Amino acid sequence: MIYMADTADLSALKELYDFFPLEGITTNPTILKQSGFPLSKSIEEIKKIVGDGMIHVQVMSSQAEDIVREAKKYKTYFDLGDNYYTKIPVTPQGYKAMAILKDAGINVTATAIFTQQQALVAAKAGADFVAPYVSRLDNISSHGIDVVGDIAQNIIEYKLNTKVLAASFKTVDQIYRVSMRRAHSATISPELLMQLIKHPMTDISVATFEQDGEGLYDIEF
Repeated sequence: MIYMADTADLSALKELYDFFPLEGITTNPTILKQSGFPLSKSIEEIKKIVGDGMIHVQVMSSQAEDIVREAKKYKTYFDLGDNYYTKIPVTPQGYKAMAILKDAGINVTATAIFTQQQALVAAKAGADFVAPYVSRLDNISSHGIDVVGDIAQNIIEYKLNTKVLAASFKTVDQIYRVSMRRAHSATISPELLMQLIKHPMTDISVATFEQDGEGLYDIEF
């Protein structure tokens, strides 16, 4: 699975990138608002942290022509290469823009997905990633895990060149379950990424190793 951090919190990103095998970050207007920094500053600082990792930047425009112009501007403004993905909501104008941008050689992440059909149409429009919202679906009794599984199955059955980017999590269990339903990737908050690798039995085991090994490891290094 491809792990990405769903945040623009620079201090959290620096901590995570010190050890976690992340392959990129995702942002949206809400995440930027929480960070307290405008897009121009956030992305420049994020670039310094993630290096060649994927950077997913969401557009604000609603009309296809404006979406295309905005997406192209961000790629040149931030001097990004193939690691740049423009995030586009699955609206009629968004689908139109996806096809145009793919023809222009720009990577596309389709976002704000709540149904299998929205994702399938986005994949057919050329989206590289499709991002279904797991917890938000669960909140309206729509079974987010099942939606992710259906999308992943469609991608396999129809041999589409698209990956599922599962998003919107509240629990580690949700992340576990989408990984078992063949989601290719997940974008996760820093808090849940830290919980993902924790287990009390691991802490107990490490403490036991330290206690039992005291005085026995006599080779200097």
